[in-house]
Amino acid sequence: MKPPFRPATIAAQANGQINTATGGTVGPIETSTTFERDDAYRLPASGDIYRRDNNATVREAEAVLNALEGAAETRLFGSGLAAIAAVMRAAQGPIALQDGTYYGTQKLGEAYAAEGRTVVRFPAGDLDALRRVCAEAKPGLVVIETPSNPWLAVVDIAGTAEIAHEAGALLAIDSTAATPILTRPLDLGADIVMHSATKALNGHSDVLAGALCVREKSETWERILSLRAMEGAVLSSFDAYLLTRGMRTLAVRVAAMNHNAAHIAHWLEAHPAVTAVRWPGLSSHPAHALASRQMQGGFGSLMSFDVKGGASEALAVLSRLKLIKRATSLGGVETLIEHRHSIEPAFTNMPPALLRLSVGIEAVEDLVADLSEGLGAIA
Repeated sequence: MKPPFRPATIAAQANGQINTATGGTVGPIETSTTFERDDAYRLPASGDIYRRDNNATVREAEAVLNALEGAAETRLFGSGLAAIAAVMRAAQGPIALQDGTYYGTQKLGEAYAAEGRTVVRFPAGDLDALRRVCAEAKPGLVVIETPSNPWLAVVDIAGTAEIAHEAGALLAIDSTAATPILTRPLDLGADIVMHSATKALNGHSDVLAGALCVREKSETWERILSLRAMEGAVLSSFDAYLLTRGMRTLAVRVAAMNHNAAHIAHWLEAHPAVTAVRWPGLSSHPAHALASRQMQGGFGSLMSFDVKGGASEALAVLSRLKLIKRATSLGGVETLIEHRHSIEPAFTNMPPALLRLSVGIEAVEDLVADLSEGLGAIA
């Protein structure tokens, strides 16, 4: 039997897509919102009815990601938060939520708790704590993020899956920072993988999208699909087209970003104005050995670091940057930096001196020179 294609091939070929009507190697953009039935009132061959849940261009993007993750089924959403919200709402019973996940996910947890849902928390990577939480709360869903944003915690996916499944819970993982190029959580026992496809999957800071990929179909998955269809939390056809276009270069972008991130992380770790660097590829990272086993081909382009002092010093560093953009988001071809303390709510306890860095594909020498200029504000 012919072995499956490698991720780089799946991505570059867009999972073998072709315009069947013309033979074009790039698929068309289906913009119609409704689809005509024949004179016997039968649906067209596509089975499509209305674009809220039916769109050929969206299905093509889903097929690429589905192949990359090795999933049973994949669905795209209008944003990453729409995707994870659908999972949390569709799950039955309490939710066990990892501390230090993306603050939008934490806000969802706070909101559901305020509505009366039981939401319990556990420290990232602490399997014993998770086991206790599962024994006491009996959750129907465990939610983790690895590597986490912006703490860069790395969680043992296989170990977490075993504990969740023993408790009768599903395991959902935010794998945005890793991408399927570096980690395939479904292969390690996860039930649902979530991506903010806005980030590295698209990679060009011009699409807002989310995705869910499942290891197998289930009643929870059917509830997720029902919520998506009823509420219209879907992706536009043009954004789906751009997402497919972006995923064609995913493997080469991730490789270039990993190369730059490794250089910058080691450089920052040696800089006198930097007190801490969080990146799983550093031997000083507490979960470096786990990341080395769990992530293949690199450790991601996301990192965070603390500078000497507090918020004023961190903002002074940012003010001197000329190349690196002071902006939200991550995973794009351009390098972005952000002072998370300025934008996150107080309950996340974000350190005032922390700067989050999303490393792009620019010449690494130029990035280092810019960071050197910025850090000169406090050196």
